[in-house]
Amino acid sequence: MDCETEDSFERLLDALRIPAAGDTLSERDALPLRMPVEGVHYSDNRRVIAGRIETGRVSVGDHVLFSPSNQTARVAGIEVRDVPAPLTEATAGRPIGLTLDTQLVIERGETVSHLDEPPIETDVFRARLYWLRRGPLEPGRRFTLRLGTAAADVEVQSIDRVIDPGAPDGQVTGDGIAEVILRSRTMLALDEFEANPRTGRCVLADGSEVVGVGLIGMEGYPDQRALITGCSSNVSVIDHGVSRAARTRRNRHAVGVIWLTGLSGAGKSTLAIEAEDHLFRKGYQVYALDGDNVRRGLNATLGFSPEDRAENIRRVGEVAALFADAGFIVLTAFISPYRSDRARARAAAERVSPNGFHEVYVRAPLEVCEARDPQGLYRRARAGEIADFTGISAPYEPPDRPELTVDTGDRPVERSLQALTDHIERHFALTDREPGG
Repeated sequence: MDCETEDSFERLLDALRIPAAGDTLSERDALPLRMPVEGVHYSDNRRVIAGRIETGRVSVGDHVLFSPSNQTARVAGIEVRDVPAPLTEATAGRPIGLTLDTQLVIERGETVSHLDEPPIETDVFRARLYWLRRGPLEPGRRFTLRLGTAAADVEVQSIDRVIDPGAPDGQVTGDGIAEVILRSRTMLALDEFEANPRTGRCVLADGSEVVGVGLIGMEGYPDQRALITGCSSNVSVIDHGVSRAARTRRNRHAVGVIWLTGLSGAGKSTLAIEAEDHLFRKGYQVYALDGDNVRRGLNATLGFSPEDRAENIRRVGEVAALFADAGFIVLTAFISPYRSDRARARAAAERVSPNGFHEVYVRAPLEVCEARDPQGLYRRARAGEIADFTGISAPYEPPDRPELTVDTGDRPVERSLQALTDHIERHFALTDREPGG
């Protein structure tokens, strides 16, 4: 972000009546290390990673992390233009060049941090947005997000609240403020404004025009870093003696994962169990995975924070893929509120079968689900006894392109079940071939 944009941002923060805390050098030094990479230069066959330290400090020998690529190295040297002797330490506000003990491929837009205090990695976040354009802000619009030195294509996924009480018909118009959800096509490295006021800010642009500025929040959304960063090493893929094709011939049907998603009370588990029974009686190798059952064993140690919810779905996605690899059609019934998690489950299943993941949106209005409330969860959530409850105090992101949508709000279970089983039988049809035929 250039100085002119930064100065404009400070004026807009004043307009929002939000103090720009953490902006004195001593306050910035005390925050975790954040250095947006401006570029990589070559000097005497060395790669010098250039940037300005926004917050924190860095020393020679420090173990640093580059986000969102998740590459690591140790700082071999710190250089400053027009300073002949290398530094052993640099602090906030200083433009520097870093050399590393390992030659990494680093690009502009990465963020340097210490390994133990990384930024959040996510493709979706909240923003309290100050809208500058005269025309209204609308869901579905795409803009360029400027975040430090990074730029990414983002979509306005939703407008959750219009803060300007004078806005006509709840619209966000020029100089209006709104709380919005922004989704990126790539992973982003960012901080919440409350944790780091210097780096928890963003700019929306349409071409060369700045159309909005915002303060970043993550309420209800997980840090996805742990979900996409592998820790295992020395791991090899072991081939089975029985091929997938042989299992398909024996079972006489294709394999795959039927992923039912929707609010609590929408009817996912009911449909999954009924469909399992229907398909089993027809001769399918089929198994239903239900959220409550999985949390009694495999995921008994996980809670319901955004990060635990995401890890719950990551594990289920991998288990479902293993079932499919074993020759089953797997029915899963999980709220799975985040699109990113369902995309990871799809990727796991499609490693087994390219067209083997079918997302089924079990759709019912919140008021209908709350009226059903089979386990009294909505009542407890409304009473404040359950934190981060989907639909009440935590977000649910409906599928944007599901393979099937089943409306259960105003139709009998039998009709919804028929729609589901018809879809499965159409795409995973049994054949009349005998095993080995």
